[in-house]
Amino acid sequence: MSFDADLTACAALVERGDPWRFRATMAAPVAARRVLFPLYAFNVEVSRAPWVTQEPMIAEMRLQWWRDVCEEIAEGKAVRRHEVATSLTGVITAQDGALLDTLVAARRWDIYKESFEDPAHFERYLDQTAGTLAVVAARALGDADEQVVRDAAYGAAVAAWLLAIPALENAGRVPLLDGTPAAVARLAQGGLDRLTKARNARHNVSSQAGAALLHVGAAVPVLKAAIADPQAVSEGVLPDPVETDRFGLAYRGLTGRW
Repeated sequence: MSFDADLTACAALVERGDPWRFRATMAAPVAARRVLFPLYAFNVEVSRAPWVTQEPMIAEMRLQWWRDVCEEIAEGKAVRRHEVATSLTGVITAQDGALLDTLVAARRWDIYKESFEDPAHFERYLDQTAGTLAVVAARALGDADEQVVRDAAYGAAVAAWLLAIPALENAGRVPLLDGTPAAVARLAQGGLDRLTKARNARHNVSSQAGAALLHVGAAVPVLKAAIADPQAVSEGVLPDPVETDRFGLAYRGLTGRW
């Protein structure tokens, strides 16, 4: 299956902006890559929109641009020409477009420097961003139990969040409501528990849809390291999920056992 210029551009964008998901997508069947690269490129564009400017109004406008794209898809309108938006239109449904709008809306938290309101707000943020992305990706590929997908995505999202904490703090954000070692360990354990629960129920996710979850296995060493040594989070010395997962990813790609 050949990639057109737009799809190739999406793949390149993911390779630069999200190497963790890029490597996992390259381990997926070629047909799945055609679906995953536009979705992950969309996620890269949306996730970086709040960070390319110090002006909140400009960041809001950038996110609104993507919300408009989601609305066009959801309402069956002609979608504006853009290498990511155009590719995305060909792989998701109108219902998915509406769901992705909630992902974009959740990213408004990234614009400002307030902390999360409470633990529920933090969990909701991870679920509306990483969870929603995984759900749309999985069901675009095949049958999948939504809760299983969200549990798996939550575990991976916690690992990604812990990896990002030094950069978030340097940018003046408040990434954790409670940054004590005990609280960090509990957060990592909670992520690992939900990921383990999802993997134990992987039979509820078709092999085709499972290609959208090949990246989650790389979260396990990160979460275990944070549980064993919470200080490694603030010190920025957690395992690199790309470099340490090469053999594990190869196994999961061959077996489909994400």
